[in-house]
Amino acid sequence: MTPTPPDLLVISASNGENLKLAGRFAACGRSRGLTTEVLDLTEESLPLFTPRQLAAAGVPVTIAALADRLLAAPRWVICAPEYNGSIPPVLTNAIAWLSVQGEDFRSLFNGRPIVIASHSGGGGFAVLTAMRIQLAHLGAHVVGRQLISNSSRPARDESIEDLVDRLRQLEPIQL
Repeated sequence: MTPTPPDLLVISASNGENLKLAGRFAACGRSRGLTTEVLDLTEESLPLFTPRQLAAAGVPVTIAALADRLLAAPRWVICAPEYNGSIPPVLTNAIAWLSVQGEDFRSLFNGRPIVIASHSGGGGFAVLTAMRIQLAHLGAHVVGRQLISNSSRPARDESIEDLVDRLRQLEPIQL
């Protein structure tokens, strides 16, 4: 029997504070009646994307499974730290691999409601701006409000609740 896909997929691009933040989003979604799943990208065994790697070995089989998980969930939250003023390599690498698999990788993103959030020591504004630009370019519907937190300004439950509520109000993509 195939498991039921979640209503909300919460993606973490680190195994530290952003994974904890992802867990908080997932718990909030469950408290609001959504089935949720956390996807820790640091647990995915993806080789570094390069055109040479693609030409030599093709698309890794793990990418199809990742694409299926992403495609099955109508709404996402992405929690990512700021790395050197931009998107963390694990997220960039996953998107790069996803972009070369299948005939229409944009179907993963087109019209998909997404919340972006960050727990970052470096501020977080740069990563959220970069993610917003990239996800919008890929066709996603990125929620206007975003969440930035750090050790001196932790994420408030009320902010997480508001973002999950905003995401629930958006029409999910038709799967």
